[in-house]
Amino acid sequence: MNRLGNATSPYLQQHKDNPVDWWEWSAEALAEAQRLSKPILLSVGYSACHWCHVMAHESFEDAATAAYMNDHFVNIKVDREERPDIDAVYMRATQAMTGQGGWPMTCVLTPDGEPFFAGTYFPPEPRQGTPAFTQVLQALAEAWKDRRDEVLTVSKDVMSHLGSAIDPTGGALGPDDLDAAVAELAKGYDADAGGFGTSPKFPPSMVLEFLLRHAARTGSQESLDLVSGTCEAMARGGMYDQLSGGFARYSVDRFWRVPHFEKMLYDNAQLMRVYLHWWRQTGSPLAERVVRETGRFMLDELRTPEGAFASALDADSDGHEGTFYVWNPNQLMRTLGVDDGAWSAQLLGVSGPGTFERGFSTLQLRDDPDDAERWERVRGRLLETRAGRTRPARDDKVVASWNGLAISALAEAGVLLDEPDFTAAAVTAAELLHDVHLTPGGLVRTSRDGVAGGNSAVLEDHGSVAEAFVAVLGVTGDTVWLDRARALLDRVVDHFADPEGGFFDTADDAETLVVRPKDASDNAYPSGTSAAVHALIAVAAVTGEHRYRAAAESGIGSAAVIATTVPRFAGWTLAAAEAMLAGPLEVAVVGDVAQRAALHRAALHLASPGAVVVAGDVGLDVPLFEQRGLVDGDAAAYVCEGFVCRRPVTTAEELRAVVSG
Repeated sequence: MNRLGNATSPYLQQHKDNPVDWWEWSAEALAEAQRLSKPILLSVGYSACHWCHVMAHESFEDAATAAYMNDHFVNIKVDREERPDIDAVYMRATQAMTGQGGWPMTCVLTPDGEPFFAGTYFPPEPRQGTPAFTQVLQALAEAWKDRRDEVLTVSKDVMSHLGSAIDPTGGALGPDDLDAAVAELAKGYDADAGGFGTSPKFPPSMVLEFLLRHAARTGSQESLDLVSGTCEAMARGGMYDQLSGGFARYSVDRFWRVPHFEKMLYDNAQLMRVYLHWWRQTGSPLAERVVRETGRFMLDELRTPEGAFASALDADSDGHEGTFYVWNPNQLMRTLGVDDGAWSAQLLGVSGPGTFERGFSTLQLRDDPDDAERWERVRGRLLETRAGRTRPARDDKVVASWNGLAISALAEAGVLLDEPDFTAAAVTAAELLHDVHLTPGGLVRTSRDGVAGGNSAVLEDHGSVAEAFVAVLGVTGDTVWLDRARALLDRVVDHFADPEGGFFDTADDAETLVVRPKDASDNAYPSGTSAAVHALIAVAAVTGEHRYRAAAESGIGSAAVIATTVPRFAGWTLAAAEAMLAGPLEVAVVGDVAQRAALHRAALHLASPGAVVVAGDVGLDVPLFEQRGLVDGDAAAYVCEGFVCRRPVTTAEELRAVVSG
């Protein structure tokens, strides 16, 4: 009996008709494994994962394979986006046993949940040294039956490793540490193609934010050049959707030409913020265009009817990856005519051989068009034609932490770029998180169709949502958002903190897994620790409460070893450390909405690392606003550090002068 028909996860729903007797992760599933004394086959993936779809079609839809799985295993399917805690525990085991990780992740566990085998994708037949999935299943079933003592010894060894794999705690990150991190990042920089390392290349959003903050604090041209080279290359390559905006998950090549075509909310939210800050520091027209287009993409293609943001768009349509996005010269000619077709083919890098598969090319915009009006006309016609293609599926699950990232980016960009739709969308999404995700039992990780899911939020959710609530406070002046942010962070301090330093990824009253996950390293999006640290810094800046800043310092210390040895996996912690060194600045913009608009925009234009800006009416019930009033009847900005303020100013020019002074 397949039990996924009532799952809230779109990924699990994709498997509801498999002949595999799937369970969701639950106490009942674990009890069934113990009752039957069968090993657990744990399959972890997510809806936009291309190879998850491939393995599902090849193996989980195959009747014979499913029958063998049902006879010999208790089969559990997990959406890693719904249960990052489960994914974290067993991904660490997979990496320990195989030296690599990825999805689909396939782990085999004892009935107690202890892993003794792990891998990722397995083909239906032996291929290039990889055994067939059925061969793996048979070998594991035979080992469980005939050599169980050996299996249990392996599981105990793995558990011993997992139990000891807690990140060591270091000290504070000082200026020399941050300079050294920049030097280490520069060693891995690809001067020819932008970005860090070789293929595949992932957008290094958090590292870029750190480098922008380092450049702002120190004046380092090297740091700014690393950002500019990377941002320019990503935005002009095939990983960026040149027609409707938005970034794909990663590039399979080092030149950002060919992406893995899935579009994730967390990538676009983080990159929107990075490009906004790159524009703020350089005035780059490309950066401004990317921010506006990416924000519009999120509103047009990821926004749910309830006003939050969906998790992802799939990579595949019509049975092939990227079909919705790629073109060949004949398609351009048919859509645009001979002259515009030839012009656009050269402009967009579309060739006969193609840059992708089957003679198709991704669209690149390596240089700005020599005729902007012609480009807009061509772009509009290409979008009309593309709209007639089969659209990739959308995972409309709402993830709390990723929506928090989107809210923070949209709220700030809405004010800085005078895009009121962005700000309004941020406030609406924040209201949904409060109304749906904040339940009597606490914050929940996901919702769908306006209905809360059953999985408790993890640390990253509390951190990113709390930071988003502070961002909404900053642009609305509504103090309810500070109350909501504080409630989340009080729970972080009381229930997630590790007495040895830093934070666990799950609360002390959450479901007990075989180990309690704790990982301060950033990956595709901020770790729970770094997300919490940013929110704690922001709330400390608004309230002046030392306990929040002390908790942030503890979190930074827990990630210090990662930050100083492998800074590519600690970008958000390094960005937080830059904010701590810079203060951060606390800016109160006082006055009614009409009075303060220009001054508010000027305050958000300050590049000081991690500056926290709140705009509100006189008498706003926020500690930062105490005894802060108008100046001669005009809106005023108070620039403070540790609640010690410089003289108030009433113009953007004075504000810049006070900060630079």
